[in-house]
Amino acid sequence: MAPLDPQALLAHLETRRPWIVSHLRELVLQESPSEDPATINAAMALAEGWARELGGRAKYHKQREFGHVLELRFGPTRSQKKPILLLGHLDTVWPLGTLANMPWKESATKIEGPGTLDMKAGVVMALAAIEALKALKINRPITVLLNSEEEIGSPVSRPITERLALESSAVLVLEPAQGLALKTARKGVGHYLVEVTGVAAHSGVDFEAGHSAILELARLIQTISAFTDLDRKLTVNCGVISGGTRSNVVAAHAQVEVDVRIAKTTDARHVEKLFRSLKTTDPRCTLKITGGINRPPMERKPGTIALFKQAKQLAGRLGFSLEESSTGGGSDGNFTAALGVPTLDGMGAIGAGAHAPHEHILTEHLIPRTALLAAMLATLD
Repeated sequence: MAPLDPQALLAHLETRRPWIVSHLRELVLQESPSEDPATINAAMALAEGWARELGGRAKYHKQREFGHVLELRFGPTRSQKKPILLLGHLDTVWPLGTLANMPWKESATKIEGPGTLDMKAGVVMALAAIEALKALKINRPITVLLNSEEEIGSPVSRPITERLALESSAVLVLEPAQGLALKTARKGVGHYLVEVTGVAAHSGVDFEAGHSAILELARLIQTISAFTDLDRKLTVNCGVISGGTRSNVVAAHAQVEVDVRIAKTTDARHVEKLFRSLKTTDPRCTLKITGGINRPPMERKPGTIALFKQAKQLAGRLGFSLEESSTGGGSDGNFTAALGVPTLDGMGAIGAGAHAPHEHILTEHLIPRTALLAAMLATLD
Protein backbone atom coordinates (compact mmCIF):
# COMPACT_ATOMS: atom_id res chain seq x y z
CA MET A 1 0.00 0.00 0.00
CA ALA A 2 2.95 2.36 0.45
CA PRO A 3 3.34 3.36 -3.23
CA LEU A 4 -0.24 4.62 -3.31
CA ASP A 5 -0.46 8.39 -2.91
CA PRO A 6 -4.04 9.18 -1.82
CA GLN A 7 -3.74 12.89 -2.52
CA ALA A 8 -2.37 12.29 -6.00
CA LEU A 9 -5.27 9.91 -6.64
CA LEU A 10 -7.84 12.45 -5.46
CA ALA A 11 -6.21 15.26 -7.43
CA HIS A 12 -6.16 13.24 -10.63
CA LEU A 13 -9.78 12.16 -10.29
CA GLU A 14 -10.87 15.72 -9.60
CA THR A 15 -9.52 16.65 -13.02
CA ARG A 16 -11.67 13.83 -14.42
CA ARG A 17 -14.90 15.10 -12.86
CA PRO A 18 -16.17 16.62 -16.16
CA TRP A 19 -15.46 13.29 -17.90
CA ILE A 20 -17.35 11.37 -15.23
CA VAL A 21 -20.39 13.67 -15.31
CA SER A 22 -20.58 13.88 -19.11
CA HIS A 23 -20.32 10.12 -19.54
CA LEU A 24 -22.88 9.52 -16.80
CA ARG A 25 -25.23 11.91 -18.56
CA GLU A 26 -24.81 10.06 -21.85
CA LEU A 27 -25.47 6.72 -20.16
CA VAL A 28 -28.57 7.96 -18.31
CA LEU A 29 -30.00 9.52 -21.46
CA GLN A 30 -29.73 6.08 -23.04
CA GLU A 31 -32.69 4.53 -21.28
CA SER A 32 -32.30 0.79 -20.69
CA PRO A 33 -35.24 -1.00 -19.04
CA SER A 34 -34.67 -4.67 -18.28
CA GLU A 35 -37.41 -5.74 -20.67
CA ASP A 36 -35.98 -3.94 -23.73
CA PRO A 37 -32.85 -5.72 -25.05
CA ALA A 38 -32.19 -3.21 -27.83
CA THR A 39 -31.88 -0.27 -25.45
CA ILE A 40 -29.70 -2.24 -23.06
CA ASN A 41 -27.43 -3.25 -25.93
CA ALA A 42 -27.14 0.43 -26.88
CA ALA A 43 -26.05 1.24 -23.31
CA MET A 44 -23.59 -1.66 -23.42
CA ALA A 45 -22.13 -0.29 -26.64
CA LEU A 46 -21.45 3.02 -24.93
CA ALA A 47 -19.62 1.30 -22.08
CA GLU A 48 -17.70 -0.89 -24.51
CA GLY A 49 -16.50 2.12 -26.50
CA TRP A 50 -15.31 3.94 -23.39
CA ALA A 51 -13.57 0.81 -22.12
CA ARG A 52 -11.72 0.31 -25.41
CA GLU A 53 -10.48 3.92 -25.21
CA LEU A 54 -8.91 2.93 -21.87
CA GLY A 55 -7.24 -0.12 -23.37
CA GLY A 56 -9.90 -2.59 -22.33
CA ARG A 57 -10.64 -5.83 -24.17
CA ALA A 58 -14.32 -6.53 -24.71
CA LYS A 59 -16.28 -9.75 -25.04
CA TYR A 60 -20.05 -10.04 -25.46
CA HIS A 61 -22.04 -12.95 -24.10
CA LYS A 62 -24.90 -12.61 -26.56
CA GLN A 63 -28.48 -13.22 -25.49
CA ARG A 64 -31.81 -13.48 -27.30
CA GLU A 65 -34.48 -12.76 -24.71
CA PHE A 66 -32.40 -10.23 -22.78
CA GLY A 67 -29.73 -7.67 -23.47
CA HIS A 68 -26.19 -8.88 -24.07
CA VAL A 69 -23.81 -9.36 -21.12
CA LEU A 70 -20.55 -7.43 -21.49
CA GLU A 71 -17.23 -8.69 -20.13
CA LEU A 72 -14.34 -6.19 -20.08
CA ARG A 73 -10.72 -7.04 -19.28
CA PHE A 74 -8.03 -4.55 -18.29
CA GLY A 75 -4.37 -4.84 -17.40
CA PRO A 76 -1.84 -7.53 -18.26
CA THR A 77 -3.06 -10.66 -20.03
CA ARG A 78 -0.56 -12.71 -18.01
CA SER A 79 -0.07 -11.99 -14.34
CA GLN A 80 0.73 -13.83 -11.13
CA LYS A 81 -2.19 -11.94 -9.59
CA LYS A 82 -5.75 -13.06 -10.06
CA PRO A 83 -8.02 -10.33 -11.41
CA ILE A 84 -10.37 -8.29 -9.28
CA LEU A 85 -13.95 -8.60 -10.53
CA LEU A 86 -16.01 -5.40 -10.68
CA LEU A 87 -19.65 -6.37 -10.89
CA GLY A 88 -22.36 -4.13 -12.31
CA HIS A 89 -25.48 -3.97 -14.44
CA LEU A 90 -26.89 -1.57 -17.02
CA ASP A 91 -30.57 -2.48 -16.90
CA THR A 92 -32.92 -0.28 -14.89
CA VAL A 93 -36.43 -0.56 -13.47
CA TRP A 94 -37.58 2.47 -15.47
CA PRO A 95 -39.74 1.99 -18.60
CA LEU A 96 -38.98 3.73 -21.88
CA GLY A 97 -40.12 7.34 -21.84
CA THR A 98 -39.39 7.92 -18.15
CA LEU A 99 -37.01 10.75 -19.05
CA ALA A 100 -39.98 12.84 -20.18
CA ASN A 101 -41.21 13.17 -16.59
CA MET A 102 -37.97 12.43 -14.76
CA PRO A 103 -35.29 14.24 -16.76
CA TRP A 104 -31.56 14.46 -16.20
CA LYS A 105 -30.89 17.36 -13.82
CA GLU A 106 -27.65 18.73 -12.46
CA SER A 107 -27.23 21.07 -9.50
CA ALA A 108 -24.38 22.01 -7.19
CA THR A 109 -25.26 19.14 -4.86
CA LYS A 110 -26.86 16.34 -6.83
CA ILE A 111 -27.50 14.71 -10.17
CA GLU A 112 -30.98 13.34 -10.86
CA GLY A 113 -32.38 10.97 -13.44
CA PRO A 114 -33.53 7.37 -13.96
CA GLY A 115 -30.73 4.94 -13.25
CA THR A 116 -28.27 7.52 -11.91
CA LEU A 117 -27.95 5.81 -8.54
CA ASP A 118 -28.93 2.26 -9.47
CA MET A 119 -26.45 1.94 -10.99
CA LYS A 120 -25.13 3.82 -13.97
CA ALA A 121 -22.98 6.07 -11.79
CA GLY A 122 -21.21 2.98 -10.43
CA VAL A 123 -20.35 1.84 -13.95
CA VAL A 124 -18.85 5.21 -14.90
CA MET A 125 -17.00 5.37 -11.57
CA ALA A 126 -15.43 1.99 -12.31
CA LEU A 127 -14.12 3.16 -15.67
CA ALA A 128 -12.82 6.37 -14.10
CA ALA A 129 -11.06 4.37 -11.37
CA ILE A 130 -9.40 2.16 -14.00
CA GLU A 131 -8.29 5.25 -15.93
CA ALA A 132 -6.81 6.70 -12.73
CA LEU A 133 -4.73 3.56 -12.14
CA LYS A 134 -3.47 3.78 -15.71
CA ALA A 135 -2.52 7.44 -15.24
CA LEU A 136 -0.65 6.62 -12.03
CA LYS A 137 1.10 3.69 -13.78
CA ILE A 138 -0.50 1.04 -11.58
CA ASN A 139 -1.04 -2.06 -13.71
CA ARG A 140 -3.03 -5.03 -12.48
CA PRO A 141 -5.60 -7.43 -14.01
CA ILE A 142 -9.19 -6.24 -13.64
CA THR A 143 -12.40 -7.74 -14.99
CA VAL A 144 -15.58 -5.71 -15.30
CA LEU A 145 -18.83 -7.61 -15.87
CA LEU A 146 -21.91 -5.61 -16.86
CA ASN A 147 -25.10 -7.63 -16.67
CA SER A 148 -28.30 -6.90 -18.55
CA GLU A 149 -31.07 -8.33 -16.36
CA GLU A 150 -30.06 -7.89 -12.73
CA GLU A 151 -33.27 -6.05 -11.86
CA ILE A 152 -35.32 -9.12 -12.83
CA GLY A 153 -33.22 -11.76 -11.09
CA SER A 154 -30.20 -12.30 -13.38
CA PRO A 155 -31.67 -15.38 -15.12
CA VAL A 156 -28.99 -15.58 -17.84
CA SER A 157 -26.01 -13.71 -16.36
CA ARG A 158 -25.74 -15.69 -13.13
CA PRO A 159 -23.55 -18.53 -14.50
CA ILE A 160 -21.26 -15.98 -16.18
CA THR A 161 -20.98 -14.02 -12.93
CA GLU A 162 -20.19 -17.17 -10.95
CA ARG A 163 -17.57 -18.41 -13.41
CA LEU A 164 -15.71 -15.09 -13.46
CA ALA A 165 -15.94 -14.78 -9.68
CA LEU A 166 -14.23 -18.15 -9.23
CA GLU A 167 -11.36 -16.88 -11.39
CA SER A 168 -10.98 -13.76 -9.23
CA SER A 169 -9.37 -12.99 -5.90
CA ALA A 170 -12.20 -10.68 -4.81
CA VAL A 171 -15.40 -9.09 -6.06
CA LEU A 172 -16.30 -5.42 -5.68
CA VAL A 173 -19.94 -4.71 -6.44
CA LEU A 174 -20.76 -1.34 -8.03
CA GLU A 175 -24.21 -1.05 -6.48
CA PRO A 176 -24.90 2.19 -4.57
CA ALA A 177 -23.76 2.55 -0.99
CA GLN A 178 -26.15 2.03 1.91
CA GLY A 179 -26.31 5.66 2.99
CA LEU A 180 -22.58 6.31 3.45
CA ALA A 181 -21.78 2.71 4.31
CA LEU A 182 -20.52 -0.29 2.38
CA LYS A 183 -22.60 -3.46 2.43
CA THR A 184 -21.08 -6.51 4.07
CA ALA A 185 -24.30 -8.53 4.21
CA ARG A 186 -27.41 -8.86 2.08
CA LYS A 187 -30.48 -10.99 2.51
CA GLY A 188 -31.22 -13.78 0.10
CA VAL A 189 -34.26 -13.34 -2.12
CA GLY A 190 -36.97 -15.75 -3.13
CA HIS A 191 -40.13 -15.60 -5.20
CA TYR A 192 -43.02 -18.03 -5.00
CA LEU A 193 -46.20 -18.20 -7.03
CA VAL A 194 -49.08 -19.89 -5.20
CA GLU A 195 -52.01 -20.80 -7.47
CA VAL A 196 -55.38 -22.22 -6.48
CA THR A 197 -57.83 -23.81 -8.91
CA GLY A 198 -61.43 -24.12 -7.77
CA VAL A 199 -64.77 -24.84 -9.41
CA ALA A 200 -66.63 -22.07 -11.21
CA ALA A 201 -70.37 -21.56 -10.75
CA HIS A 202 -73.03 -18.87 -11.09
CA SER A 203 -73.03 -17.08 -7.75
CA GLY A 204 -76.79 -16.53 -7.81
CA VAL A 205 -78.21 -19.55 -9.60
CA ASP A 206 -75.81 -22.32 -8.55
CA PHE A 207 -73.76 -20.97 -5.65
CA GLU A 208 -73.44 -24.27 -3.77
CA ALA A 209 -71.89 -25.98 -6.79
CA GLY A 210 -68.98 -23.57 -6.76
CA HIS A 211 -65.74 -23.87 -4.86
CA SER A 212 -64.05 -20.49 -4.64
CA ALA A 213 -60.36 -20.32 -5.42
CA ILE A 214 -60.35 -16.81 -3.96
CA LEU A 215 -61.75 -17.96 -0.62
CA GLU A 216 -59.23 -20.81 -0.47
CA LEU A 217 -56.38 -18.49 -1.37
CA ALA A 218 -57.44 -16.04 1.34
CA ARG A 219 -57.06 -18.79 3.91
CA LEU A 220 -53.66 -19.74 2.51
CA ILE A 221 -52.44 -16.13 2.57
CA GLN A 222 -53.00 -16.04 6.31
CA THR A 223 -50.85 -19.15 6.68
CA ILE A 224 -48.15 -17.90 4.31
CA SER A 225 -47.91 -14.51 6.01
CA ALA A 226 -47.37 -16.28 9.33
CA PHE A 227 -44.15 -17.80 7.91
CA THR A 228 -42.48 -14.49 8.77
CA ASP A 229 -40.05 -14.93 11.66
CA LEU A 230 -38.44 -11.66 12.63
CA ASP A 231 -36.16 -13.32 15.17
CA ARG A 232 -34.39 -15.17 12.35
CA LYS A 233 -34.73 -12.15 9.98
CA LEU A 234 -37.05 -14.09 7.71
CA THR A 235 -39.78 -12.06 6.01
CA VAL A 236 -42.56 -13.28 3.75
CA ASN A 237 -44.69 -10.78 1.85
CA CYS A 238 -47.79 -11.58 -0.19
CA GLY A 239 -47.39 -8.73 -2.63
CA VAL A 240 -49.64 -9.29 -5.67
CA ILE A 241 -53.02 -11.06 -5.61
CA SER A 242 -55.21 -11.81 -8.60
CA GLY A 243 -58.17 -14.03 -9.32
CA GLY A 244 -61.73 -14.36 -10.46
CA THR A 245 -63.47 -13.14 -13.57
CA ARG A 246 -66.73 -11.44 -12.49
CA SER A 247 -68.46 -10.67 -9.23
CA ASN A 248 -71.31 -13.02 -10.13
CA VAL A 249 -69.01 -15.98 -10.77
CA VAL A 250 -67.55 -18.18 -8.05
CA ALA A 251 -63.85 -17.88 -8.84
CA ALA A 252 -62.18 -20.85 -10.52
CA HIS A 253 -58.67 -19.44 -10.22
CA ALA A 254 -56.68 -17.20 -7.89
CA GLN A 255 -53.00 -16.65 -7.25
CA VAL A 256 -50.58 -14.72 -5.08
CA GLU A 257 -47.00 -13.67 -5.76
CA VAL A 258 -44.88 -13.95 -2.64
CA ASP A 259 -41.56 -12.27 -1.86
CA VAL A 260 -39.26 -14.04 0.62
CA ARG A 261 -36.09 -12.68 2.27
CA ILE A 262 -33.66 -14.82 4.27
CA ALA A 263 -30.54 -13.88 6.22
CA LYS A 264 -28.95 -17.35 6.41
CA THR A 265 -28.27 -19.86 3.66
CA THR A 266 -29.65 -22.62 5.86
CA ASP A 267 -33.05 -20.89 5.90
CA ALA A 268 -33.59 -21.67 2.20
CA ARG A 269 -34.43 -25.29 3.01
CA HIS A 270 -36.62 -24.17 5.93
CA VAL A 271 -38.64 -21.85 3.67
CA GLU A 272 -39.00 -24.50 0.98
CA LYS A 273 -40.35 -26.94 3.54
CA LEU A 274 -42.90 -24.38 4.75
CA PHE A 275 -44.24 -23.72 1.25
CA ARG A 276 -44.36 -27.39 0.34
CA SER A 277 -46.38 -28.07 3.51
CA LEU A 278 -49.27 -25.90 2.33
CA LYS A 279 -52.55 -27.68 1.77
CA THR A 280 -56.08 -26.66 0.80
CA THR A 281 -58.95 -27.00 3.24
CA ASP A 282 -61.55 -27.39 0.47
CA PRO A 283 -60.93 -30.81 -1.13
CA ARG A 284 -62.38 -29.59 -4.45
CA CYS A 285 -59.66 -26.92 -4.72
CA THR A 286 -56.20 -27.81 -5.98
CA LEU A 287 -52.94 -26.10 -5.23
CA LYS A 288 -49.86 -25.42 -7.37
CA ILE A 289 -46.66 -23.87 -5.99
CA THR A 290 -43.73 -22.78 -8.12
CA GLY A 291 -40.58 -20.77 -7.48
CA GLY A 292 -38.01 -20.74 -4.73
CA ILE A 293 -34.98 -18.87 -3.43
CA ASN A 294 -33.21 -17.39 -6.48
CA ARG A 295 -30.54 -15.34 -4.70
CA PRO A 296 -28.66 -16.89 -1.78
CA PRO A 297 -27.88 -14.53 1.09
CA MET A 298 -24.60 -12.65 1.20
CA GLU A 299 -23.49 -13.48 4.72
CA ARG A 300 -20.92 -11.47 6.66
CA LYS A 301 -17.94 -13.81 6.45
CA PRO A 302 -14.18 -13.40 7.06
CA GLY A 303 -13.27 -12.65 3.42
CA THR A 304 -15.79 -9.83 3.21
CA ILE A 305 -14.79 -8.49 6.62
CA ALA A 306 -11.14 -8.35 5.48
CA LEU A 307 -12.15 -6.40 2.37
CA PHE A 308 -14.13 -3.94 4.46
CA LYS A 309 -11.24 -3.40 6.88
CA GLN A 310 -8.96 -2.59 3.97
CA ALA A 311 -11.55 -0.21 2.51
CA LYS A 312 -11.96 1.49 5.88
CA GLN A 313 -8.21 2.01 6.17
CA LEU A 314 -7.98 3.41 2.65
CA ALA A 315 -10.95 5.70 3.25
CA GLY A 316 -9.13 7.15 6.25
CA ARG A 317 -6.10 7.88 4.07
CA LEU A 318 -8.41 9.56 1.57
CA GLY A 319 -9.89 11.77 4.27
CA PHE A 320 -13.26 10.26 5.15
CA SER A 321 -14.65 7.67 7.53
CA LEU A 322 -16.37 4.48 6.46
CA GLU A 323 -18.86 2.18 8.12
CA GLU A 324 -20.51 -1.10 7.14
CA SER A 325 -24.14 -2.11 6.96
CA SER A 326 -26.49 -4.88 5.91
CA THR A 327 -29.56 -4.66 3.69
CA GLY A 328 -32.64 -6.66 2.87
CA GLY A 329 -32.14 -6.15 -0.87
CA GLY A 330 -30.25 -8.58 -3.07
CA SER A 331 -27.64 -8.05 -5.79
CA ASP A 332 -25.42 -10.14 -8.04
CA GLY A 333 -22.92 -10.01 -5.19
CA ASN A 334 -25.13 -12.55 -3.41
CA PHE A 335 -24.09 -15.13 -6.00
CA THR A 336 -20.36 -14.49 -5.66
CA ALA A 337 -20.38 -14.39 -1.86
CA ALA A 338 -22.24 -17.70 -1.74
CA LEU A 339 -19.35 -19.26 -3.69
CA GLY A 340 -16.94 -18.23 -0.93
CA VAL A 341 -15.29 -15.47 -3.00
CA PRO A 342 -14.64 -12.38 -0.81
CA THR A 343 -17.26 -9.84 -1.88
CA LEU A 344 -17.76 -6.22 -0.86
CA ASP A 345 -20.90 -4.44 -1.99
CA GLY A 346 -21.96 -0.80 -2.18
CA MET A 347 -18.81 0.43 -3.93
CA GLY A 348 -20.83 2.70 -6.23
CA ALA A 349 -22.37 6.11 -5.76
CA ILE A 350 -23.96 7.73 -2.71
CA GLY A 351 -27.46 9.11 -3.04
CA ALA A 352 -31.10 8.21 -2.49
CA GLY A 353 -34.26 7.19 -4.27
CA ALA A 354 -33.25 4.00 -6.05
CA HIS A 355 -36.37 2.75 -7.89
CA ALA A 356 -38.16 5.98 -6.89
CA PRO A 357 -38.99 9.22 -8.73
CA HIS A 358 -36.48 11.21 -6.66
CA GLU A 359 -33.53 8.97 -7.63
CA HIS A 360 -30.28 10.93 -7.46
CA ILE A 361 -26.61 10.86 -6.52
CA LEU A 362 -24.81 13.33 -4.27
CA THR A 363 -21.97 14.97 -6.16
CA GLU A 364 -19.80 15.73 -3.11
CA HIS A 365 -19.07 12.01 -2.71
CA LEU A 366 -18.46 11.23 -6.38
CA ILE A 367 -14.70 11.80 -6.46
CA PRO A 368 -13.82 10.43 -2.98
CA ARG A 369 -15.77 7.22 -3.58
CA THR A 370 -14.25 6.76 -7.03
CA ALA A 371 -10.85 7.24 -5.40
CA LEU A 372 -11.72 4.56 -2.83
CA LEU A 373 -12.61 2.15 -5.62
CA ALA A 374 -9.34 2.91 -7.40
CA ALA A 375 -7.37 2.51 -4.17
CA MET A 376 -8.94 -0.89 -3.53
CA LEU A 377 -8.02 -2.01 -7.04
CA ALA A 378 -4.47 -0.77 -6.54
CA THR A 379 -3.85 -2.44 -3.20
CA LEU A 380 -5.69 -5.77 -3.26
CA ASP A 381 -3.57 -8.86 -3.85
